[in-house]
Amino acid sequence: MTKYVYNFDEGNASMRALLGGKGANLAEMTSMGLPVPSGFTISTEACMEYLATEKQLSDDMMQQIERNLEELQVRTGKSFSDDANLLLVSVRSGAAQSMPGMMDTILNLGLNDVNVERFAKLTNNPAFAYDCYRRLLQMFGNVVYEISGSYFERHLAKYKETHNIKTDQDLQVDDLKQVIEKYKEIYQQVAGKVFPQDPKQQLLEAIEAVFSSWNNERAFVYRNLNDIPHHGGTAVNVQEMVFGNSGNQSGTGVAFTRNPATGENILFGEYLLNAQGEDVVAGIRTPQTIASLEAAMPDVYGEFIRVANLLENHYGDMQDIEFTIENGKLFLLQTRNGKRTAKAAFQIAVDLVKEGKISKEDAVLKIDTKSIDQLLHPSFQVEALKEAELITEVGLPASPGAATGRIYFDAAAAARAVEAGEKVILVRQETSPEDITGMSISEAIVTSRGGMTSHAAVVARGMGVCCVVGCEQLSIDEHQKLMTYPGGELTEGTLISVDGTNGAIYLGEIETVPSEAEEAFQTIMQWSREISDLKIRMNAETVADIETGLSFEAAGIGLVRTEHMFFKEERLREMRRFIITNRQTEQDRALSQILNYQIDDFVEIFSLTQDKPVVVRLLDPPLHEFLPHQHNEQEMTKVAEQLGISSNYLAQRVMDLTEVNPMLGHRGVRLAVTYPKLYLMQAEAIIRAAAQVNATGATVKPEIMIPLVGMTEELSLLKTQIEEHLKSLLEELDTQVAYTIGTMIELPRACLIADQLVDHADFFSFGTNDLTQMTFGFSRDDAAKFINQYIGDGLMPIDPFQTLDVEGVGSLVQTATNLARQKQADFKLGVCGELGGDPKSIEFFHQIGLDYVSCSPYRIPIAQIAAAQSAIKYATIKEKLEV
Repeated sequence: MTKYVYNFDEGNASMRALLGGKGANLAEMTSMGLPVPSGFTISTEACMEYLATEKQLSDDMMQQIERNLEELQVRTGKSFSDDANLLLVSVRSGAAQSMPGMMDTILNLGLNDVNVERFAKLTNNPAFAYDCYRRLLQMFGNVVYEISGSYFERHLAKYKETHNIKTDQDLQVDDLKQVIEKYKEIYQQVAGKVFPQDPKQQLLEAIEAVFSSWNNERAFVYRNLNDIPHHGGTAVNVQEMVFGNSGNQSGTGVAFTRNPATGENILFGEYLLNAQGEDVVAGIRTPQTIASLEAAMPDVYGEFIRVANLLENHYGDMQDIEFTIENGKLFLLQTRNGKRTAKAAFQIAVDLVKEGKISKEDAVLKIDTKSIDQLLHPSFQVEALKEAELITEVGLPASPGAATGRIYFDAAAAARAVEAGEKVILVRQETSPEDITGMSISEAIVTSRGGMTSHAAVVARGMGVCCVVGCEQLSIDEHQKLMTYPGGELTEGTLISVDGTNGAIYLGEIETVPSEAEEAFQTIMQWSREISDLKIRMNAETVADIETGLSFEAAGIGLVRTEHMFFKEERLREMRRFIITNRQTEQDRALSQILNYQIDDFVEIFSLTQDKPVVVRLLDPPLHEFLPHQHNEQEMTKVAEQLGISSNYLAQRVMDLTEVNPMLGHRGVRLAVTYPKLYLMQAEAIIRAAAQVNATGATVKPEIMIPLVGMTEELSLLKTQIEEHLKSLLEELDTQVAYTIGTMIELPRACLIADQLVDHADFFSFGTNDLTQMTFGFSRDDAAKFINQYIGDGLMPIDPFQTLDVEGVGSLVQTATNLARQKQADFKLGVCGELGGDPKSIEFFHQIGLDYVSCSPYRIPIAQIAAAQSAIKYATIKEKLEV
């Protein structure tokens, strides 16, 4: 028979998955001899079984609940209908991972019309007894019968106003009796229910309600936001009541063993005299600071300090403690690792190491990688945000941060506004490489289309610019310079604020709070680098990006996207000349000019990176992306004049190069097969630049990467051509450069023939954006239109463009890794797609033994800590397996 119910003295802190965090910690505190009211826990397994069986408590569950209730009555010497020793209990939820405020609690259970009179006599305090009954009716009605709390609150407020009563504490017995009768009427009027008078029926209905709360909307949303699995369930804790509302020698409160906002090592919290727990949360009365308890109840305060220190030392972390004082005696109702800001998290972790309470590894594990963005990007001031007018909150949070500026609908207009001294926000249906100038000078970027790996998203993250994409509630008319949203229309120059961390946009200016990367942050980062097996590189090609990455101590560059270098006007003109002309002399002249530009680009990069490895991806996009839009007559005319050709000829060339499905078309390695001089020019520029920088005393390590290879023959042909060209070049320069040539693995076929490709490559780098796109058959720029529904309907657990699809894409990556390493055990393998900055994906990449991941500069700290956490986790697993 499955055991579903555990007394507090049967569990311990290691049983979180079964007893939930609250139940496991109540059991642990009980075993430590701390003052915990007696009780028992009904397991998470019981919850999931209940939810899976049409919400029915099984006979086994019912019998075990009854038996543990009888044992609780024996331990406490109380029972539900005892005139002399009346038992009342609380019923509280408790999932394995803390979900504060997301599920439900019922207090004072066991009171009824008869027991309230017994309780009044036992306590010699009728007002207290009836106040407890009033509270039970409201909580039970709300949680069990889903009666909105507003019904009860409105009646209570109206009653107090009518009778000129200021606070709940001023209610007299007769007042409370009248309120209680009205509450019972609300049950019948709103829910067609009668409040159950049988305490055991109350208990069973409360248990079922708490089980059901696992699937309420707010719990579901919270789990999605915090990556908590939906299959865990909640435990139910049934615990003897202690009363903080029994007089002025009683109270209730919440305290943290350290300041959860700053991390300062000082007791932080508040309490209320003559109150129950929900009074603190509701904010009806102003609580007092925990420090003031020392004057009010010095003995209780001294005991609380002792217990708080004991619990923090025991758990090795800052604790969030719920407590009640009943007639001068302290009771503990819960302890858990406290929620904290990112700033506090780093400070607490470092301080705990300095105090000798935890190891460096434990400190790194305590950092929530999701919170790191708070330190690196500004955020909106919380109070100001509450007053702001919302435009939309359904955008995708592509790049975190908070920014305010005036909206402009094209890069040129944005540039003019910046020159005039304005802060701008670039608003587009979607961005393209030609928007890069406007993007780089904008405070934020907003698009109505695209997903988390769209051009706007990837580039913005790389630049550390706040960005929200896929705002389908917005209609953006770039020609009319008009943005329409559900609440109205915005014209060019309108001031808006963008929250890239949460995907929301607001009207007007909102005050921001600057980022706070302090000494504790740097310390944790240093420890993470020492611990990690995976190296963390950056995706970067601009000076600003590279300097940012180097400030985070990136191990090198894992992806230089050379196509981003071609959109300055003079470079774009020569690139267009190369593409459009059919004369070899013209092509060679254009390539010669582009070569000089590229040498300058790579000298700039290598001068910054010095001895660090740099992966340079040769041109990847289809050629038509460099050409003007066919239907933009003004642009077509301008380009034709620049190149000295007719508009008709240009139009024909644009039409010839336009593709129905360019992502599967003439791009990447296919360009080099058709235009071999293009890749040879780029390779030459890389080596000439490396030689120049080496002459200054550096040892540049360029890694030349050929994209979109799907066949061995493609890679063999191009590698041979490049090596032969560079051999002649190095002889001409009379120097040596230690370069390597590898390929970007972004096609499923490449993964399956990796054992063949490895014979012609010095390294592989997995391009997870395209590999995910090709594996699923999803357009990464359009998938946002349906992926959220897929996730909501349970068809997909995650967005595969944000977190690796382990079963499909991950299996291909692992297959390629195994095939390559079987041929060459030390073959270099890395990741350069956006998943290189995702903690869950990094755990998988660590597990299969990759050498490095590469991500946008501002994601380096996230990736670094995630890599360290993976190393610690799997070292621990390995040690356990070896034992």
